[in-house]
Amino acid sequence: MDEFMQLAIDEAKKGRNEGGIPIGSVLVKDGKVVATGHNKRVQENNPILHGEMDCLNNAGRIGSYRNTVIYSTLMPCYMCAGTIVQFKIPKVIVGESKTFDGAREFMESHGVEVVDLNLPECIDMMEEFIKEKPELWNEDIMELE
Repeated sequence: MDEFMQLAIDEAKKGRNEGGIPIGSVLVKDGKVVATGHNKRVQENNPILHGEMDCLNNAGRIGSYRNTVIYSTLMPCYMCAGTIVQFKIPKVIVGESKTFDGAREFMESHGVEVVDLNLPECIDMMEEFIKEKPELWNEDIMELE
């Protein structure tokens, strides 16, 4: 497995162990890790602190994002995809989109290359979480009734 995706998976597991949603992210520039992050909506009571947003926040100001790749264990939502497009991040590598199809078409329509690895480990991690905590998951994707 790609070392950067493994780091994203490790971040997702860290988030789950903290009582949060298991989604991890890694930002890579010129083949080197710039930052990692994971979904902290629950831990920090912050509705916009998705995995990608936490990762980018942890990266701080790096100037240009044009030579970066962002990894995420799950297909980014429209909020995170909008940030990816705004920052002109050219490539997103995701662990899976089976449990959440996210905003792939939106990113691609703005020139972002999206690679979906369809990894069983990522799918299993999210399916288990969704089964155990459906209300928390539905809150995260704004489907809570």
